[in-house]
Amino acid sequence: MVIGIFGVSCTGKSSVAKEIEKRTNAKVFSGKDYLRGATNEEEAKKRFVELLSSNEAENDFIVYVITEKEHLAFLPKNAIRIYMTADIETIKERFAKRMNGNLPPPVIEMIEKKHTLFDDEKYDMKIENVDLDISDIFDNILDICRLKRHLLDEFIVEKCY
Repeated sequence: MVIGIFGVSCTGKSSVAKEIEKRTNAKVFSGKDYLRGATNEEEAKKRFVELLSSNEAENDFIVYVITEKEHLAFLPKNAIRIYMTADIETIKERFAKRMNGNLPPPVIEMIEKKHTLFDDEKYDMKIENVDLDISDIFDNILDICRLKRHLLDEFIVEKCY
């Protein structure tokens, strides 16, 4: 099963991915991890998309943490899509912590510009992260995975008969 967790920086995507990894032994990729060991970017993209596609119906989990909108295209059709967002002030606060309390004007401008970048994307679950319980989030994601697995199994059975 492939889970795509997407959204702008500082919304909790990595924290949720780590929880999924801890509880399911999922393989977690983020950003351009797919480029590791690649001889060229196009071949790396192709291999990564094939890896995700070959795993979409499996019981093992692959989690892909996405901050660049164009990387959503790597997700297979039946991937679980989790959109993580937070209010702009929370994001600025978290970003400032990452930068040792200093948030320069160009960074503030970038945060404000990108804040709604993923708002028009389709998702299976939207998490508006304001210090939500990671365990509860994991349980909700697992419920969605079970539901999608059930629907996929029914589709396969219907198609075979």
